[in-house]
Amino acid sequence: MTRRTDWPDPADPPRGGRGHGGAPDGAGAAADGPWSGDQEGRSGRRRRGRGAFGGHQDSGSPSSSRAEDGEPPTGDPAERARAICLRLLTGTPRTRKQLADALRKRDIPDEVAEEVLSRFEEVGLINDEAFADAWVESRHHGRGLARRALARELRTKGVDSALIEEAVGQLDAEQEEATARELVARKLRSTRGLDRDKRLRRLAGMLARKGYPEGMALRVVRQALEEEGEDTEDLEY
Repeated sequence: MTRRTDWPDPADPPRGGRGHGGAPDGAGAAADGPWSGDQEGRSGRRRRGRGAFGGHQDSGSPSSSRAEDGEPPTGDPAERARAICLRLLTGTPRTRKQLADALRKRDIPDEVAEEVLSRFEEVGLINDEAFADAWVESRHHGRGLARRALARELRTKGVDSALIEEAVGQLDAEQEEATARELVARKLRSTRGLDRDKRLRRLAGMLARKGYPEGMALRVVRQALEEEGEDTEDLEY
């Protein structure tokens, strides 16, 4: 099920493309296998699902908790790893590092995780380059974030620095300043009634939090205030 986020999620990209499409061999079975959780009986009552090996699962056991997450309760670590990754990729793309961290928390051996993640990359389910491009496009136009803030977010998600540089390079200084002006124009009205210096600090602070350089932020805000008739000649910045 696709859920909306503040940036667009690829719903069902083609296999092997730039997006996250196509499942590795055996992955679908992991997602839809006999451990998929409780099932609805014909009478409408809930009945407890059977485990991967036919036995009833205790709802309070650790294996039952894993089953509720779509993860095989026991068995091959590679099958568990595939199921975990598929569940996490449902509805939103993830970077390789995000998935690797999730597998490590579930005690998947590093060598198994590496093999599964590499296979997911081969079929296009993991694509950090496409992730970074889409993130920049969405977060800049949707939230007005500048290059510096976008790069910081991508670093926290484990994207390689070269891919980050390429992705944020989509935005040039002219586009960044145009977006800053739009942000100030939307916020300007709510500052009317405040004194000039307070308006300038509030608007410039808003741009700074979104990653805009100080010089650009002050210049854009000053110009916006001047267009409203504010006298800014005596400002020291």
